[in-house]
Amino acid sequence: MSDSNTSAFTNPSTFILQGIPGLETSYTWISIPFCTMFVIAILGNFTIMFIVKTEQSLHEPMYYFLCMLAVTDLVLCTSTMPKTLSIFWFNSREIDFNACLAQMYFIHCFSSMESGILVAMALDRYVAICDPLRHSTVLTNRVVAKIGLAVGLRSGILALPYPFVTRQWPYCRTNIIPHSYCEHIAVVNLACTDTRVSSYYGLFVLFSVIGVDVIFIFVSYTQILRAIFRLPTKEARLKTFGTCGSHICAISALYIPDFFSSLTHRFGHNVPLSFLILFANVYLLVPPMLHPIVYGMRTKQILDRLLRLFTFKET
Repeated sequence: MSDSNTSAFTNPSTFILQGIPGLETSYTWISIPFCTMFVIAILGNFTIMFIVKTEQSLHEPMYYFLCMLAVTDLVLCTSTMPKTLSIFWFNSREIDFNACLAQMYFIHCFSSMESGILVAMALDRYVAICDPLRHSTVLTNRVVAKIGLAVGLRSGILALPYPFVTRQWPYCRTNIIPHSYCEHIAVVNLACTDTRVSSYYGLFVLFSVIGVDVIFIFVSYTQILRAIFRLPTKEARLKTFGTCGSHICAISALYIPDFFSSLTHRFGHNVPLSFLILFANVYLLVPPMLHPIVYGMRTKQILDRLLRLFTFKET
């Protein structure tokens, strides 16, 4: 009997996503803010890309990087939220094993890519403020394309081991994932073998990607602040620093929740599982929702084009 049960999960064809354990009765209420944030993220990021594409004055490195960020945000939220909402609304918990691995790959790949794009945007701000006369010659369209390609390759290659290694594990306990999407650790914990290599690789990626990116951003802003404090007037300093406001908000929206999530998963043993899963969903949804709002409200060129767009439609 036990042998039969064991062999049944050795190579599962499907997994069952449990959703948010303990909050099943609140799924309808939880789905309302989730769905609202998801719609805002989709509409907002498509709007940003449309405005940058149609407004000739926005064909600059900063806005090309912003479009890359918008694409990344769209992939991140659409890779998890439709399935999560289907669990909330239709109790559709089953997910194909290969689809689960693909979802895992997209989450890790595009999370890393988002971090890399923020580094590229920090580089843009550094050159624009510290060496403005060379900005157009340093960050040409060709260089921007190469940076985007490098960020994509780094993220895609480093994320590949997650699904490939996970696919090799034998699963003999259960095929029920205590999560609302195929989160790497939640899936690996179902394996009935030593999975420390997955944990070690996850830490390696965390330090080699997020760690290096944070250091690069910190160094960039150190140089930026030095350049700002050398400006002669307070008004000039505030105006120049204001051009970094949207980027700083984007950095905060990504790295602060990521840091908090890492701490709670490693040291928050008494934190309820439902809170961890809820926070994991919010972490993947809030940055894609906030980025178009922040850049739309704080970037004058985008805000003016958006206002003209709605004014034109009204007339």
